[in-house]
Amino acid sequence: MVYGKMRLVYAFILMMGVLCLYFSMETFKELPFVFKKGHGEFLQLPDIDCKQKPPFLVLLVTSSHKQLVARMAIRKTWGRETEVRGQHVRTFFLLGISDSTDEMDAIAQEIEQYHDIIQKDFKDVYFNLTLKTMMGMEWVHHFCPQATFVMKTDSDMFVNVGYLTELLLKKNKTSRFFTGYIKPNDFPIRQKFNKWFVSKYEYPWDRYPPFCSGTGYVFSSDVASQVHNVSETVPFLKLEDVFVGLCLAKLRIRPEELDTRQTFFPGGLRFSVCRFRKIVACHHVKPLDLVTYWQELENSQEHDCPAV
Repeated sequence: MVYGKMRLVYAFILMMGVLCLYFSMETFKELPFVFKKGHGEFLQLPDIDCKQKPPFLVLLVTSSHKQLVARMAIRKTWGRETEVRGQHVRTFFLLGISDSTDEMDAIAQEIEQYHDIIQKDFKDVYFNLTLKTMMGMEWVHHFCPQATFVMKTDSDMFVNVGYLTELLLKKNKTSRFFTGYIKPNDFPIRQKFNKWFVSKYEYPWDRYPPFCSGTGYVFSSDVASQVHNVSETVPFLKLEDVFVGLCLAKLRIRPEELDTRQTFFPGGLRFSVCRFRKIVACHHVKPLDLVTYWQELENSQEHDCPAV
């Protein structure tokens, strides 16, 4: 009888030990880790010499291997622009690596043809978007600090490069400047099955600092270097726009409006020529629609729209 009770006690202790180990491992998996500057090696660099011809604006587009159609649409539209209102503008795509040999071979051919891809050796998946964005910051820091402004955007965006250039020239703020669709008081999503779930271990506070929607934000090139330098001291988050916001908070750089009217539309916007003439960026634009919108804008005349 005594031995039976002792076996039960030992079994209970063993079970509790296993449970403690399990939960400690689960906790460890969720603990934040620190972003390391220079994560991974650059595999591809674009064809540009920023020292010889400093660009006024560099557009960095986060893309994936499967988004060739979207990249081609951008190359035919806003990404093809090289001179806008007398200012030099260049567009590049940010990519990681794929497990698929066919996809890697296709990207190699694309690089050979267009020379507009920046690539590092991290896996190209959604939750590595922070690594992809920080790769863009690092590239600006090391290879193109001569740029005046940088825009980070996505491959399903309409970007009015002409109007953006006009507003940046008007703003005339070329240091410690960051703008986009500002989210001044967002909070972490704690529901585990939500795409944007962030645990208390990753981010223990109840509010995020002000940040701009990752669909498209613009900053002076010095901010890229400052964010790159401070990134190691900020707990890593898979939400790249929030992570950049945490870096900005540490740098005491507060996002500010580009214009008195809203110009960034992360939720999308119904197309009209006159409306799209006076916006900077619009989300949820499919490749075929992007080409159509661009052609309609090119074929229209500015005087067709009523003065505001």
